Amino acid sequence: MNLKYHKELDGVRAIAAFMVIFFHFFFVPAFNLHPLLTKIANFGRTGVSLFFVLSGFLITRILIVTKESRGYFSNFYVRRSLRIFPLYYLFLTLTFIILPLIFGKPFEPFYLQVYSWAYLQDFALAFRWPHVGPAHLWSLSVEEHFYLFWPLLIYILSTRKIVGASVLIIVIAFVVRYFMFVHDYEAYYFTFARIDELSMGALLAVLEIKNKLIDKNANKFLLISVILTIPTIALLVIFTDINNGIIQIIKYNLLAFTFLSMIGYVVSLQETSWLKKFLSSKPMLFLGKISYGLYLYHPLCIAAIWNVFPQMNMVPGFVMAVGFTILVAAASYYLFELNFLKLKRFFEYKKEKVIQSETGVTSI
Repeated sequence: MNLKYHKELDGVRAIAAFMVIFFHFFFVPAFNLHPLLTKIANFGRTGVSLFFVLSGFLITRILIVTKESRGYFSNFYVRRSLRIFPLYYLFLTLTFIILPLIFGKPFEPFYLQVYSWAYLQDFALAFRWPHVGPAHLWSLSVEEHFYLFWPLLIYILSTRKIVGASVLIIVIAFVVRYFMFVHDYEAYYFTFARIDELSMGALLAVLEIKNKLIDKNANKFLLISVILTIPTIALLVIFTDINNGIIQIIKYNLLAFTFLSMIGYVVSLQETSWLKKFLSSKPMLFLGKISYGLYLYHPLCIAAIWNVFPQMNMVPGFVMAVGFTILVAAASYYLFELNFLKLKRFFEYKKEKVIQSETGVTSI
């Protein structure tokens, strides 16, 4: 069975990346934004939820189709490592070693860095352990934790049981949020409080591969998306500083199902659809291709722009920060990342032709 390459999802990746960049740029007290504008900026953080659902969808469809192929586990983990680790550890080296050397700053103690190096940033943030490092790496930690066990479950379970496992994970995350967390930090960063969004994407993958429901129900997906998007936006705009227990419990389920429906709708569109053409356009494909770098580098690029041009107005500053981030991410992709991505050809899936990128947040 061949997996269809949904190039429009590269465009979705790009949109998710820019949602996060928008949030990190504007959601700062120094701007003294109107409260409503601050709440709108806060909505950009939901780009991470979109990444999670997209990642769960893409990775699960590949795992299901290739589970009978030779080297199922080794190919998956080597290919993923070649995509994720080189840039991730280059970024950490830049953050913890190169930049301090350039600017004459003291090195941070390694015991405070270790959570970033070990993909445990989400635990450090959720439980407020003493640590240093770029906070936005937490989402990559969540994904990596999910993929430690998900390929094994896909391998040993039937399709029906994969659905059951996904539903069970969704329930577990819901229960974790209900019993453990009061403050937004814990519920926002902790792996086991966010893992249901990846499982939502997994359910969508099963629908596409086994039941083909996506193609038959495009309008229903759109309708569900619209119905769910309105209350989701309302909840997140009204409750910016969310300490409301009920909101904490349901907001991630609502977001995940909204983005699941949107992705299902986009995938099901005809090739002639204006939306599909836009998401598959060359600029969007390019931005989707470098979206991993966009996600990793953007905090450094934003900080650099404000340090060089501290008096710049907000809108020109945003344009410059976005442009600089794109430039850095593109240079990183073509000069550094591609050298490792080319090695993936030595770890092809033998029995199945799989061409869709197997990453979500991490190919961002």
